[in-house]
Amino acid sequence: MAEKGSTAKRHRQSLRRRMRNRMAVSEVRTSVKNFIGAVGAKNKEEAEKAFRLVVKKIDTAAGKGIFHRNTVARKKSRLAKMLNRLT
Repeated sequence: MAEKGSTAKRHRQSLRRRMRNRMAVSEVRTSVKNFIGAVGAKNKEEAEKAFRLVVKKIDTAAGKGIFHRNTVARKKSRLAKMLNRLT
């Protein structure tokens, strides 16, 4: 464990940030899973709604620095392809 006060504080901050980042990544994964389920069920309206939610969550995470912008672009592109194949 940290010996100095400043290092202890940095450690506490890193733990809080880690939990916040993990929650955001988990939200993205869950929403992607829901989207893929809607696509698998061939439910176009639900899939479009889920796609909008996924894109919002991914963009929010990217804005907070959790995902790199190229990663975000790749994920959104792949999900959009899945949605377009449904139509």
